[in-house]
Amino acid sequence: MKADPEHQQRLLHLQQIDTRLQQIDHARARLPQLAQLQEATTARAAVADDLVRAETSLSDVRRELDRAESDVAQVRDRAARDQQRLDSGQGSAKDLTALQHELESLARRQSDLEDVEIEVMERAEAGEERVSTLTADRDRATAQVEELTRERDAALAELDRERAEVAAPRADLVSTIDPALVALYDRVRDASGGLGAAPLVQRRCGGCQLELNPVDLGAIAKAPADEVVRCEECNRILVRTDESGLPAA
Repeated sequence: MKADPEHQQRLLHLQQIDTRLQQIDHARARLPQLAQLQEATTARAAVADDLVRAETSLSDVRRELDRAESDVAQVRDRAARDQQRLDSGQGSAKDLTALQHELESLARRQSDLEDVEIEVMERAEAGEERVSTLTADRDRATAQVEELTRERDAALAELDRERAEVAAPRADLVSTIDPALVALYDRVRDASGGLGAAPLVQRRCGGCQLELNPVDLGAIAKAPADEVVRCEECNRILVRTDESGLPAA
């Protein structure tokens, strides 16, 4: 393939642009904030799930407490009515004796129910403390997610700004290079991890960094200036420079 030597030199500038764009894209995909944000989001979701479970459990305990308080209140009301009847002295001796026995039974029942009530109240207090703690944890996790989101967006915006700046002259540069040479460059670049053209400096390929053997160097030295040469090792386009170190033709 033939191409103006000046066009071949421009490939090196084009490669510099494409290499920097590739580096920016690599940095964009691997921002530290991305992994940190993912971790923080996962942690927040876990805390939120724990909070939902704690709130559900607390709601159940509060209903249980309502029932326990209602049971105690019913027994107290019944005992108050019986005590009032007993204090009035109305009724037969048998009835009054029965009331006395019922009051004793109600007192034991009330004591048992109050023990249950206290136990449920303690569980409710513990549940409220856990909900309060988890709410604070969730709020802190949310704040961290929001902060990391801002940091990520700022970092991405800066990379996007740089990318636009780097890419701005690319189209104009490409328009000054032989389309066939650009097409070859693009094919080689796609097949070679993003590096399609490399300078030949001090007998070394700038792509694979290997030193060319004397036979290959001699062939390049004898090749016309407009001939597009390739590295025998990595197949990239080799652009001859003033520092190529080629033997005299």
